[in-house]
Amino acid sequence: MHQNVVMTHYLLLGAGFSRNWGGWLAGEVFEYLLGRPEVAENEELRQALWVSQSKGGFEYALETLQARQKTGDQTAATLLETLQIAVVAMFNDMNEGFNGIINWEFSNHINSQIATFMMNFEAIFTLNQDLLIENHYLSANPELRRNDRWDGAAMPGLLPVGNGFASIVGQRWQIQDENSFKLEDRIQPYFKLHGSTNWDTPDGSNTLIVGGNKTGAIGGSPILKWYYEEFEKAIFQGNARLMVVGYGFRDEHINATLIKGTMDHGLRLFIVTPAGADQARQVNPANSGAIKARSPLEDAFERGLIGASQRRLSEIFGGNGMELAKLLRFFAK
Repeated sequence: MHQNVVMTHYLLLGAGFSRNWGGWLAGEVFEYLLGRPEVAENEELRQALWVSQSKGGFEYALETLQARQKTGDQTAATLLETLQIAVVAMFNDMNEGFNGIINWEFSNHINSQIATFMMNFEAIFTLNQDLLIENHYLSANPELRRNDRWDGAAMPGLLPVGNGFASIVGQRWQIQDENSFKLEDRIQPYFKLHGSTNWDTPDGSNTLIVGGNKTGAIGGSPILKWYYEEFEKAIFQGNARLMVVGYGFRDEHINATLIKGTMDHGLRLFIVTPAGADQARQVNPANSGAIKARSPLEDAFERGLIGASQRRLSEIFGGNGMELAKLLRFFAK
């Protein structure tokens, strides 16, 4: 007699998710930053960006400047502040573009819509700091509030500043006291693991996690520390399934959690990325030389991968019934 195993389904989003609605990937952010006046007029900062291009993009430049700043290098501190201003401007421009999207769905049929699909998950985690989800899922999705599973969705531990939940678009959010860090029944949690462009803290500190030492930066923010603990709790609970959309598997702390989840806790993965099941091999630096060696991430893929799609969401949810059916099998018992 077979015992029924209860599986819990989670969603993890990366920059490739927002790309479906025009969001910029890392290489495009690099090109954007070169055109910002504060960068274009600063030759040293331009050179720092160019050096970073082949070593991890603009985040490598941030990481390098952060390391120099910690040694007391005042020039690096000034360059870092300037580059951070440019990065915030980039997010603001991207969010303005997202605000202009009239309908973010690729189909008029409710059963093949992004929002309907996202309601299936116990929680949504994202590495993105843009406001696409806030503007087009949290605030403009009446089906979410009248289906039989959820009464709404929200970012735990935060409250909108000013006019309340109904005016999420363009809204700023206030991080609450740690005593308010809790999940609510019938409210789908949306966790921004690397912070957001529109969060306010009581002391005015930054909650935008970019550059190096992301683990340390997360540990220094009570709400992001709690968010990551909730991510690990989900991944390590046993019998969990995680769909990963648009993440390139280049953040070491995220990869370490996924590797531990698959190798030690039975986590199963379905990924949506142009490289498909080859993604782990492509990001393994040991595959670029004459001597090749498997990475722990490749081992985790071999152990935990239960499917992949190389198609864009606009194709999957825009009429490709075969590919959508493949995604929906992720929820099969």
